[in-house]
Amino acid sequence: MIEQFSTWFTSLDGLMQVFWACALVASVIFIIQMILTVLGMDSADVDVDFDVSDFGSVDSDTMDLGGGLSLFSIRNLINFLVGFGWGGICFRDSISNNFLLTVVAVIVGIVFVLLFFWVKKQAYKLQSNGAFDVKKCEGKMANVYLRIPGHDEGKGKIQISVGGSIHEIDAFTLGDPIPSGKRVKILKVTDNGTLEVEAV
Repeated sequence: MIEQFSTWFTSLDGLMQVFWACALVASVIFIIQMILTVLGMDSADVDVDFDVSDFGSVDSDTMDLGGGLSLFSIRNLINFLVGFGWGGICFRDSISNNFLLTVVAVIVGIVFVLLFFWVKKQAYKLQSNGAFDVKKCEGKMANVYLRIPGHDEGKGKIQISVGGSIHEIDAFTLGDPIPSGKRVKILKVTDNGTLEVEAV
């Protein structure tokens, strides 16, 4: 089986090898992410945090460089690669020019990112419209979704499951910075609904 796959893969031209590699690997990771999400777990639970002195802290899930742009994340990179890979494969027969095919594949990848970003925003809107009382979060545990700066120097975001729904809420800490994927305890809820947390 492995030999047959290897023979088939090596028979492809270089560009198609790239498309198939992106499609297969990214699809497997995407499916795993979906399963973890359904089970109430988060892909950010696995954290690889890098401290780069010239650029600040870069963490594995959000690729946060201090701008708070959660659009640039490992998840969305996977979404892009799924669209890029399968887009290139699907349009190969109708587009013979490799450059044009690559451009179309990139466009499909971007559409995938925007589509899943939109779906995620709609899901959070539905959750926020429900009877969710942020006060119920006090004392509970949560996962950091977007890196939280230290010493109350800015806000990050945490994800918490309450009543079967996952909520994303602004959070700050008085302690050291907390990278994405870390577990935190919610100490209190401020008047504006922001959560004070500490790493555990």
